[in-house]
Amino acid sequence: QVQLVESGGGSVQAGGSLRLSCLASGATYGAYCMAWFRQAPGKEREGVAHVNSDGTPNYADSVKGRFTISRDNAKNTVYLQINNLEPDDTAMYFCAAGRVNWQLLPRYNYWGQGTQVTVSS
Repeated sequence: QVQLVESGGGSVQAGGSLRLSCLASGATYGAYCMAWFRQAPGKEREGVAHVNSDGTPNYADSVKGRFTISRDNAKNTVYLQINNLEPDDTAMYFCAAGRVNWQLLPRYNYWGQGTQVTVSS
């Protein structure tokens, strides 16, 4: 069993930056694939970034160049750096984990409760 706790969300103006964190516990974190998803009101959950157990990242086309995912296995933490925030980035951001590499599909076994990001113009 894996527990995931996200933090770092907030309200920012367009053009600003945030770094989201996801702390994992309860399992061998380093062996898991990790991903970030987001869900805006009335929209489906969307995968934005994924990182393999070896650290290889992958991004949705809509966020390439602005989002950076990274992991620190010593701290059991995965990060999502978001730069040049846009109002369309407003959503609840979720961390997900699993042994299967689902990449950006929302099929991971474990999910956090989410952290809200709100971007004003």
